[in-house]
Amino acid sequence: MRDNPMTAQARDPATSAPERVLIILLGAIGDVVRALPLLGRMRRAWPHAHIAWAVEPKSKPMLEGHPWLDQLIVYDRRRAPWSFAPLLWRVRAERFDLVVDLQRHLKSGVISIASGAPDRIGFAAPNTKEFNHYFSTRQIAPQPNLRLKLAQYQAFADALGLAPAPIEFALGLGAEEDARARAIVAGVRRPLVGVILGSSWPSRVYFPAAVAAVIGDLARAHEGAPALFPVLIGGAEDAALGAEVMRELGGIEALDLTGRTRLRDLIAIFSECAVAFGPDSGPMHIAAAVGCPVVSLWGATAPERSAPWGFAELALRGAIPCHPCYLRECPIGRECMRRITPAAVVAMVRQGVAMGAARMDAGHGTEAGAGSPQGSGAAAPPAEVA
Repeated sequence: MRDNPMTAQARDPATSAPERVLIILLGAIGDVVRALPLLGRMRRAWPHAHIAWAVEPKSKPMLEGHPWLDQLIVYDRRRAPWSFAPLLWRVRAERFDLVVDLQRHLKSGVISIASGAPDRIGFAAPNTKEFNHYFSTRQIAPQPNLRLKLAQYQAFADALGLAPAPIEFALGLGAEEDARARAIVAGVRRPLVGVILGSSWPSRVYFPAAVAAVIGDLARAHEGAPALFPVLIGGAEDAALGAEVMRELGGIEALDLTGRTRLRDLIAIFSECAVAFGPDSGPMHIAAAVGCPVVSLWGATAPERSAPWGFAELALRGAIPCHPCYLRECPIGRECMRRITPAAVVAMVRQGVAMGAARMDAGHGTEAGAGSPQGSGAAAPPAEVA
């Protein structure tokens, strides 16, 4: 760790490498995961730079011990507003000479300008909220609203003049942590299907009865494809949802891990899965980042913007005029999710299993998306279910 503050000095961003860099991306787990390839390009281009990341506790586990990162600066929003001023003082004391603001809100803008960094890069005005762009010294080119968010983050690397690099995430665990996480699913018959239940928005959650119907079909061998053993994945807040799915399953065997794992455990657990399915969520992006094919289910949000990297062709959405509405609560009973039939999900999961097997046969590593044609930032069109 290179933690000693250095005096920030003006530099020519076009000709010199920064010495101390701060990435600001505080919140959503999926956003933090999708920004890791940008961190990788920074580390390749600036091997001797001190790179820090300002983050909130919920996403901190994705960055702990990361090989490309030197420092975490944690903002505990649960103690706001009292915790905000100490955060600003700490950021100021670190004497950063470059700040990369990926958050695009007022809060991140204030953190950026409070750093005192002479070079602060952020999103262009059309892509920001709460006047965030006024706090940066320069902005990337305006981004299409429905461009993949990972590709939007990659635009920062392009604006910084960094050399192209494969899309990699470098998510991993230490030997002891990895063994403990894999022991959670040890002894369970293979192949596994990861069943992602929850989401931070209620409007994005798939129905328990539909989830159970998908599991029931996948639990039977089909045309030479093996039966899949379901592992229910979710946080403590999803325990009731997990219990409801288990009731719907009746006598079908499943492993309910809702509320029984840490976020970092998912890095190992998804590595053990042949495939996963579920709604737009942080775990969906973790699965893709470790190379697990993910069938993503879309209602309130858009796969064109947020599909898991490398697996956009496995996206499913219900055909309904109001999609995507970007409402946390649906006023019409999640009709978009209801239109995604269990049969469509089952068919796509089986396609995902075949895709994963083909990638393994081709000798692809565990990093999803390396060399992917999605490098342009365009997502494959999702399948629609009428």
